[in-house]
This record gives sequence, C-alpha cells and structure tokens, in this order.
Amino acid sequence: MKTNSISKEELFERMPVSKAIFTLTIPMIISSIVSIVYNLSDTFFVGKLNNPIENAAVTLVAPAMTLFYAITNLFGVGSSSLMSRMLGEKKYEKVKQASATGIYFGLLFSILLSVLTLTLNTQILNILGTESETFNVTKQYLFWTVGVGAVPGIMNILFSFILRAEGRAMHASIGAISGCLLNIILDPFFILPFGLNLGAAGAGLATFISNCFALGYFIILLICLKGKTYVSVNPRNFSLKPEIIKNIFAVGFPGVVQNNLNVISMTLFNNLAAGFGTIAVASIGIVNKLNQLPIQIIFGFSQGVMPLIGYNYAAKNNERVQQTIRKIFQITLSSLLVILFIYFAGSRILVGFFMNNEQIIEIGSKFLKGCGLALPFMCVDFVVVGISQSFGLGRYAFIFSILRKAVFEIPFILLFSKVFGLFGLAYSTCAAECLMCIIALFVLKKLNYKCLQHSQQE
Repeated sequence: MKTNSISKEELFERMPVSKAIFTLTIPMIISSIVSIVYNLSDTFFVGKLNNPIENAAVTLVAPAMTLFYAITNLFGVGSSSLMSRMLGEKKYEKVKQASATGIYFGLLFSILLSVLTLTLNTQILNILGTESETFNVTKQYLFWTVGVGAVPGIMNILFSFILRAEGRAMHASIGAISGCLLNIILDPFFILPFGLNLGAAGAGLATFISNCFALGYFIILLICLKGKTYVSVNPRNFSLKPEIIKNIFAVGFPGVVQNNLNVISMTLFNNLAAGFGTIAVASIGIVNKLNQLPIQIIFGFSQGVMPLIGYNYAAKNNERVQQTIRKIFQITLSSLLVILFIYFAGSRILVGFFMNNEQIIEIGSKFLKGCGLALPFMCVDFVVVGISQSFGLGRYAFIFSILRKAVFEIPFILLFSKVFGLFGLAYSTCAAECLMCIIALFVLKKLNYKCLQHSQQE
C-alpha cells in the first residue's frame, strides 16, 4: 500500500490548495452535471409526448427518490468522513472497517427500501399526491426507479462517496457518468413512439438498466484495485465497534433527517401545487430539474472537498484547512452569481426547451426566478454543513437540518402558499435560506475557532 499512501499524502498535504480542490471536486461536479442531464433527459423526452400527466408522474415520484440520498448520506457521507480522518491519522485498518461497514449497511437499507416500496405500493402513491389521472403512470415509474431500482441506484452513489474519501474522485465519477450516459442513450428509445413508446414507465426502466450497468462498473473496479486500495468489501472488515458506528452515524444521521424532511417538504409542496392543477405540477417539475444544476454544483464542492478538509483537520494542519475554506467560498459564490444571471435573463427559454406549452412556460419561468434567488444563501449553508461533517461534528449538521426544513421551510411553504397563492411556493425556500445563511455564518466562526484549538493540541 506504500505507493497508495504517498499519492494520498501528495494530494491531501502538499498539492496547492486550489489544485487539490479541483482535483477532488471537478470529477464529482462533472458526474453530478451528467446525472442532472440524464434526469433532465427523462423530463425532456417525456415532455416531447406533450402529455402533462406523463410529466407529472416523474415529478410526483421525486420525493420517494430522495430516500436514496437519505441512505447514502447516512452510510456514504458518514463512512467517507470517518475514512478521511482516519487517513489523516494514518490508521489504515480503521479506514477499511469504516468502508466495509458503510457498504454493507447501505446494501441492507436499500434492500429494505425496495421491499417496502413493492409491498406498500398503493399507500406510497397516495402519500405522494397522485390523483386518479396520474395514478397508473406514476405507479409504473415508481416500480422501476424505486421498487426494483433502489439497490443499484443507492449503491452507485454510496460507492462514489467511499472512493472519493480515498482521493479516487476520477474513478468514482467514471462509474456515475457511464450509467448516466447509457440512460441518455436509452431514454428516447424507451419513451417515444418510434421505440417502445412506454412514456414515463420507459424512463424508469432506462434508469434501472443504467444503474445496474454502473454498479457493475464499481464491482469490477474494486476487483481490479484489490491490494491497491483501503476501500474494503470484505465482510470480515464489517464492524459493529462503538467507535466506528458512533462516528458513522454522528456524521451521517443528520443527512437522514435532512432527506426525510426533504420528502415531507417536497410532498407538501407537490400536494399544494396539485391544488392548482396538473399544469402547475408539470411546470414545477421542469423547474425542479433545472434547479438541480446549481444545487449539484454547490453539493459537489461542499461534499467533494470534505476529504481534503477532514484529512488536514485530523492531521492538525489548521492553515491548510483555512485556505481550503476561503477558496471554496470564492469558487462557489462566484459560480452561482453567473447562474442566477442566466436564470433571470433566459428563464422562458430554459423552461420552453422542455415543453412547448405557453401556460407551462409562463408559470415555470416565474418559479425559476424565485428558486434562483435562494442559491447564494443556500451555498453558504451547504458549505458550512460540509465543513462540520469533515470535522466529524454531526450535531451542527443535525441542527441545520431541523432549522432549515422543520422550523423555516415547511412553515413558509404553508404560509406563503396561503398568502401569495401558487407563486408564493417559489419564494418560500428563498426566505428559509436567507435565515439559514445568517445562522451558518455564526456557526462557521465557531468551527474556525474549534479547528484552531484542535491544531494546537498535543
């Protein structure tokens, strides 16, 4: 493992901060963007059917699919944070234990999600807000994406997190990108009349096949890397030791809370939007897909840089941690301001690209502007959460999860929709994120002080 250790030391300890950030984050962001493109391809090709019911089905299943991220946050983020800190402390056996524990827990929970979706199908569809006209189409899409698709979909994301913790960002991204590209290729054939003409169900089937392909890549990769990586799938490295479980859950559990609250928030949002008609639901679905681009850029930087911060925090290199934090804020905020300008200048063009319906374009363009205003504030929030996770301080992320959704966003969704109607929904997130940004800046100051204290300890 010696050459592997040297390469990690070069990346985490000696490489210029900007270069190290881009080395870790750019592959993740590229794979996230490709993932967004493939999600948009579902919306794009389903939209070409010019049937709002088919498009609404894709939107309604979105809250169920956020459960994927609940599981991957718990075991992917939790394990990868611990792995990075153990690498910084040169405790390589614990790195193996952390990776194997995260992988096998993730597999178990993804199987449970699949079984629950298949057995409680009708109840879940009712909770998601399906009406009689959208029920059957949504049922088919849910079957392929979550019912049978939970295991490959979740394990792909989990393997990506764990490989990035060791600095293998490029390997992690190749797996994600390969599955996404296959999905984009399959979508038109499965969805449109010239092919199988399955509509939204075809989009779900294409996603399932593509995720299986990507999972196969990760399995082959780990076989090829045997003896060259600390990522372990050996069941003997699975550990229930309190120090391993506690560290994984301390960092990962806030992500579960966040995602469960996301499900509640999105379900509430969709149910309120459904009261304004299928056109409103389809419009919001397009906006949600478009808005994934900047959100994934924020997420890519805040999560992609975690191994660098976590490694140097454990190694007590405060100067490198502070350089990384300053640089990540500069990069993300400047990028989001450019995206915000594009939103306001070209909102009608962006929405119209997916469906040539004047009502959808009118509603969607207004929603896109409202959602865009939240992005700079959301950036500060996401980055501070990522820093706290890098330090192994999951309690801050937990507090943020409760405040963002339960205290601010969900009440604002109810209040704004009642006071301002349909378009009040678009600005509820912005109001919540403004308040969260203020709180995040106070927490950031405290985290910086804690990092300084940690670096001075013997």
